This record gives sequence, structure tokens and C-alpha cells, in this order.
Amino acid sequence: MNEQQFLFVDFEFTMPENKRQPGGFVPEIIEVGIVAVVHDEVIDTFSSYVKPQKFPILTERCKKFLNIRQEAIDSGISFSELIERLMNYESTYPSTVVTWGNMDVKVLKQNCGLANISYPLKGKHRDLSLEYKRFFGDRNQTGLWKAIESYGKKGTGKHHRALDDALTTYSIFKLVEKDKEYLLKPAPTKIGDLVDFAKLMKKVSTN
Repeated sequence: MNEQQFLFVDFEFTMPENKRQPGGFVPEIIEVGIVAVVHDEVIDTFSSYVKPQKFPILTERCKKFLNIRQEAIDSGISFSELIERLMNYESTYPSTVVTWGNMDVKVLKQNCGLANISYPLKGKHRDLSLEYKRFFGDRNQTGLWKAIESYGKKGTGKHHRALDDALTTYSIFKLVEKDKEYLLKPAPTKIGDLVDFAKLMKKVSTN
């Protein structure tokens, strides 16, 4: 696998009306955002709504939280079309998949099981929120937009829009990788590291 190829992926999911989930409820993907990056260059993006299979009617809570209309979801691609799209990315740009948190991969795997479809992303997965947490020594997981704001930057577009969140994840990725490179760079060599002053002074005093 080429370590310079990455797929930044974000999904939005269905939500139950309240915390007490109805019997058999599972979160389903209803929006996808993908950013394909090769050698630090965005070479492709994809955004689409996705029709849920098991619970096709969105709850009022879901529509309000995501600011999304039922009509938009009804006009989205099917889940099988989403899997086909992901498989195309997998074959064209065999990449490390980067998400903010582990829910995107978890729900995708769960939805694949419901549809009896093979999981399409065979490459390595990196949970950037976990890397961010470890890098900065935070106790708790940090939200995507809070993380970008901690760098004094703003997220792309609107929060909880899949492509905007995928682009924001890519922005944080670049910032964290830059910080990692900075920490790994060796400290600049001082003249004291090159010259043994004790020996030098002894030599001077004997002359």
C-alpha cells in the first residue's frame, strides 16, 4: 500500500427519536463524504445522500440535528451504490482510510452485515481523533470542530455535513502530521556538541 494515499471518510447516520431506541433500531448511513488524497494533493471528492434500508423514514430528531429533509434522503443513492463507490476508490487509490472517531467504520461494517455485503475497505484504518487525543495527552475524545478550533482554524463549510467534515478531518490531519514532524526533527547542533571545551582549554593553557 502507498502510505502517501489516503481516503478521508465521513458518514452521517439515522437517529432514534429519543435515547430509548425502538426495537431493532440500528444507525444507518444517510450521507457520505469522501476526500481522496495522493501525495498531499486532493485528487477527488465525493458527496451524496444515501437511502437507509431498515428505517427509511427519518425521525424528527434526526432531521433537526442534521438539518436534513426526508426528500433529500429519498433521492439519495442506494447502500449498494455506496459500497460500489467505496470499492472503486479502494481499487483506484488503495489507501489508508482516515476517520474522526471509530463510528464511521463501525456503522459501515454493521450496515454491510445487514445488507449481506462484504466490507469494501481493505486497507489500514486510522482513527484521527484517537491520534489527536494521544498526541496532546487529552483525557477525553475531542470533537472534530473543537479540535480544528484549538489550532486557531475554522472547519470547512458546515458541521455535520459529510463532505465538509471529511475535508475538516483532512485539515486536522495535515496540522497534526506537521506537529509530529516538528517533534521528530533533531535539535539543532550546538557548538558545544562539536568542541570539547575542556580539552580545548587545557591545550590553550599549556601553550
